[in-house]
Amino acid sequence: MADSEPLELEHFLPYRLSVLSNRISQDIARLYAQRWNLGITEWRVIAVLARHPHISAREVAERTAMDKVAVSRAIASLQAAGRLQRDTHGDDRRRSCLRLSDAGVAIHAEVAPLALAYQQRLLEGLADDERAALDRLLTRLETLELETRPDD
Repeated sequence: MADSEPLELEHFLPYRLSVLSNRISQDIARLYAQRWNLGITEWRVIAVLARHPHISAREVAERTAMDKVAVSRAIASLQAAGRLQRDTHGDDRRRSCLRLSDAGVAIHAEVAPLALAYQQRLLEGLADDERAALDRLLTRLETLELETRPDD
């Protein structure tokens, strides 16, 4: 291993994607953190539940690829603030389903247009064909088999 080239982190795709994602997430989080006292994880939970009501915490974590503990904390915080409600799933009292409360729906209705406007500004510097290519490439990367193989 001593003969191998050092990893140039600034050119390593996973690192670059992570740094870019963190920069964008932190920047947009300023929009809703001060006004609604929402963290990134809480906003993502709200956004997922606005689109997919009545799903479990596990399903929220799966849809967002976020840590289950972070999702659980965000759900507890949102529930304590009256922004989401937890209901039991039919006859199965062990499984709970989450949904936004009226307050959560109202926050989503205010934040979502700001988030979309932010996205619009972010993409303004790209030509139409570049935006389309970016979307295709991101979709392609999302569909690749990402599991590490034993020989890696």
